[in-house]
Amino acid sequence: MRCVNAETQPVVPPPPTPAVGGVLRRLWVPAGVLTAVGAAFAYVAAVDPNEPGHYPVCPLWRFTGLYCPGCGGLRSAHAFAHGDIATALTSNVLAVAGFLGFAVLWTVWVVREVRGRPMHVALGPLQLWTLGTLALVFTVVRNLPFGGWLHP
Repeated sequence: MRCVNAETQPVVPPPPTPAVGGVLRRLWVPAGVLTAVGAAFAYVAAVDPNEPGHYPVCPLWRFTGLYCPGCGGLRSAHAFAHGDIATALTSNVLAVAGFLGFAVLWTVWVVREVRGRPMHVALGPLQLWTLGTLALVFTVVRNLPFGGWLHP
């Protein structure tokens, strides 16, 4: 189709971008992220962190005997990958919240990309302080005598 402008010079509109090709192009990055996370979960599901010698020991726990916010995260991921949610929660409840948070954010990301609206996550100071405080409280409570139920 050729159009003519007021000066009678032909104007050729750009060819339309195929909708399916555009959607597939926008989904490459979310698909790559899901592939990487899926591969990590598959590895942790296959190599049991409950058996000694497969993964390094947490340096904080080794040198101080204190649990960091990530202690038990691999055991939690292993149980989560095998569908044992109760064990995953007892290993590291904060990690399970992170797994579920990732799933929600990834789903929102894909839906937005399909609709042509890129994902933009901008955490402000309030959200960052809240997340940091939550991790700090979790760490302190799991290392106190009454927080034994949070031990991995």
